[in-house]
Formats: sequence, structure tokens, C-alpha cells
Amino acid sequence: MAVPSASVSRKHLEEGDEFLPRFGPDGLLTCVATEWRTGEVLMVAHMNREALDRTLETGEAWYWSRSRGELWHKGATSGQIQRVHEMRVDCDQDAVLIRVEVGGDGGCCHTGRQSCFYRVVLPGTAEGPGRLARR
Repeated sequence: MAVPSASVSRKHLEEGDEFLPRFGPDGLLTCVATEWRTGEVLMVAHMNREALDRTLETGEAWYWSRSRGELWHKGATSGQIQRVHEMRVDCDQDAVLIRVEVGGDGGCCHTGRQSCFYRVVLPGTAEGPGRLARR
């Protein structure tokens, strides 16, 4: 996989046919994982170059755990392996979306839920901040 250089034009990055992932200053790329059939957003995580390379090589999702500071093969201990059906990159190649089929019980969240996005933020008022509601 090529590494974008300062000489890569914006047009080439946005319209070209070369995958040139742009990792942030922290060496990470944002990754959104969705359920491959329904499109439901399951989780947002981060990939470093090694996680991205392993994901592309194995067809299973690998991430970089910011909290643990280590490479993480999603589902290695829980059985919730994420098999990648499709990977897309955004317009400026600094984020990827992966459509996955989840193994095991189908969950992705460490709380035991299918999705990490199980709460709705309700607007706040002059009296206080917003609240969360479960859906």
C-alpha cells in the first residue's frame, strides 16, 4: 500500500484510483464498522498501519486500542470476529468504513449490546444539559 506524500495532489487523493490512507499525527485512521446487511453503525474505532494491513490481509477487522496501547483483533477473546465484506475510504482518505459480518453472538459492544450506539442524546434546556435515553 502506497503512502501519500506531500507531492500528492488533492485531485489525485480525492479522485484517483490509488488507496493512499492518511493517518493522523497520532498514527491512527478512524474506522466506522457497520453491519453489512442493514448498515447499522456498530462501532467506531481506530487503525494504525499494522491494523489496517492485517485487516486487508486477513479479511477480519483489526484495530489499535488507544486505551490499552496495543493491536486488537476484534473478537479474538469474545468470538465476535468481524469478517469484512467491504471497505470504503472517505474523500480525503483519512477515514474508512468497513461493512462487517459479526461472529459469535453478533455483538460488538463490550456492554453486551449489538451496537455501541445504544443511547439517544436528548436536547438540553436552559435548566441543564442534555440527557441520554436508551433505544
